[in-house]
Amino acid sequence: MKVNVYNLDGKIKKKITLPQIFECEIRPDLIKRAVLSSQSRRYQPHGTNWLSGKNTSAYSYGPGRGVSRVPRIKGSRHRAGGAGAIVPQAVGGRAAHPPKVEKKIVKFINTKEKKKAISSAIAATAVKDLVARRGHVVDSVKDIPLIITDDLEKVKTAKETREIFTKLGIWDDILRAKEKKIRAGKGKRRGRKYKKKKSAVIVISKDEGIRKGAGNHPGIDIVQAKNLSAEDLAPGTHYGRLTVYTESALKVLEERFR
Repeated sequence: MKVNVYNLDGKIKKKITLPQIFECEIRPDLIKRAVLSSQSRRYQPHGTNWLSGKNTSAYSYGPGRGVSRVPRIKGSRHRAGGAGAIVPQAVGGRAAHPPKVEKKIVKFINTKEKKKAISSAIAATAVKDLVARRGHVVDSVKDIPLIITDDLEKVKTAKETREIFTKLGIWDDILRAKEKKIRAGKGKRRGRKYKKKKSAVIVISKDEGIRKGAGNHPGIDIVQAKNLSAEDLAPGTHYGRLTVYTESALKVLEERFR
């Protein structure tokens, strides 16, 4: 498939053939598995102290007392036979099925499946309907996928990148990502009060200043082609993210997924 390569002024410089990877079959099931696997590796194991609810001198009286054989607190007078302890049904007792640190929370995915998932996510970035369906503003975008000359990697100021993104037609989508909403539910009390949107991801071959120049724009991510993952292209498992590739980044991807 032939596509245009744009310079920083938004003008067509030349045409190139996209790598074969952009014609891969789009597999939503594999993309979802790869993203969930990536997310699961960031979870922090947590569990209760194994003595929680059991650090007491309570003991069971045994049979023949006319009361159940649950451990009881010695000298407790406010209940007949003494107040129960330790067992889950007792006040202050242990939890019945507490979370355990040794629980396996990492979701594994085979290497070939992971590679196929990234290929599928890359192919989805070349379908305009999928990009629009994900919520991106694509009416003024020059082309999808958007290929830029390597000069983009050397831009070091936010002012320059803003002008470049305006000429390329993706600034409207960045403004869309500037809006943030308050999360519903308890999550707002747990350090994630606001839900932020994702805008374009810029795939580069090497960072020569673009991370400093574009990193502060809302919703923008800058990723090197050698580190590109399914989560970068499909945040929240939703594939079809608006993606900007530099010309040399395509060559790196072609070598990586040959």
